[in-house]
Amino acid sequence: MLRFLPLKLGRLYRCLKLLFLLGLFVILLMNTHNLFASFQKNELTDRRFINLNKCPACFGTSWCRKFMNGQISFETWGRLRFLDVFNVKNVFFAQYGEPREGTRRIVLKRLGSNQELADIDQKICKRATGRPRCDLIQAMYKTEFARLNGDVRLLTPDVVEGWSDLVHCPSQRLLDRIVRRYAETKDSGSFLLKNLKDTERMQLLMTLAFNPEPLVLQSFPSDEGWPFAKYLGACGRMVAVNYVGEELWSFFNAPWEKRVDLAKQLMDIAEQLTNNDFDFALYLLDVSFDNFAVGPRDGKVIVVDAENVVVADKRLIKQNKPESYDVWYESRFEECDKEACLSFSKDMLCSRVTVDHNYYAICQNLLSRYATWRGSSGGLLHDPPPHIAKDGQLEALLEECANPKKRYGRFQAAKELRDYLTQLSGSAR
Repeated sequence: MLRFLPLKLGRLYRCLKLLFLLGLFVILLMNTHNLFASFQKNELTDRRFINLNKCPACFGTSWCRKFMNGQISFETWGRLRFLDVFNVKNVFFAQYGEPREGTRRIVLKRLGSNQELADIDQKICKRATGRPRCDLIQAMYKTEFARLNGDVRLLTPDVVEGWSDLVHCPSQRLLDRIVRRYAETKDSGSFLLKNLKDTERMQLLMTLAFNPEPLVLQSFPSDEGWPFAKYLGACGRMVAVNYVGEELWSFFNAPWEKRVDLAKQLMDIAEQLTNNDFDFALYLLDVSFDNFAVGPRDGKVIVVDAENVVVADKRLIKQNKPESYDVWYESRFEECDKEACLSFSKDMLCSRVTVDHNYYAICQNLLSRYATWRGSSGGLLHDPPPHIAKDGQLEALLEECANPKKRYGRFQAAKELRDYLTQLSGSAR
């Protein structure tokens, strides 16, 4: 009986696959008119489609001329609106063209699902009118987003603390940096909030509260060596960022030498975001194979989803000296039955100078045997060559980095793991 089980499962898989294809064909037939219309029309020039009509309850307008001029268009599959049901995150690939530079691939993001965007509209309306539906533009002027008018000189921690991960524990130095580098204004470069127009202030605060990813990319730009995708601009509720390359998951079964190089870069990112000359610690709270990408030419690893990043100002921590601020903080390892799960306390990340969170997140969710994603396990460094597996050093370092047995063991293991991966990378060349 058991010998026929694989055969039955194979037939079942083929039947399900056939049913899926038939279902997709039926959907195509039902949407034939919309299908042709989608290829003929550039929806990115439609004010309503990109939600430009909802500004200032939006993310910016710096790229609106490019959108309206038709310089940006969806790639083939992105034009098919009936496929949006599978695109829960509302992330699209598009082509952006400049007359002298030609076209290049970019990524467009709505920064949330359709339900999340609808929820923010309802919240704005309820705060302004008490009702779930209203004139959104008028309602914005009655919310906390409009509270900071032209008479307010600075964006201060007491106003925005806790609005999102980026400002879970903001310092004045961080907020000044966010305002000074805000890209959705023509007069960027000043940390004075009063220099922004009313609509620009509301857009800044709206972004900070709903999804601060654009502000992370602007405040810690790739041009200055930060490992994030480059922010390009926004129009309405559509944000444009530079296309980096294929997601890290695509390299899960790449040659060993390539995976070693990627692992080393990931540990370097953990170190850079934890310890840098600016004394800002950027802690990644959502670490998975989909949130990193690899450049096709330089092979550089980049963070492509920066929504959930806590920024702690180490200078402020040293100045305020909260309880146990100078005691090294060790993230606690916890096994769970879900993919890409992490255990952390935002308050602890914000109150200690020395924290191992980023090493823990990278080791547990990407590199070690505890890393699971899309049904696969073993981490990026799975199945090492026999001589490395026999040596046992790599396995021991990954284990101590993810699930340390010694006090402060992860700090030392992370350092040694970076050195070991550097050694392996050098010997592979």
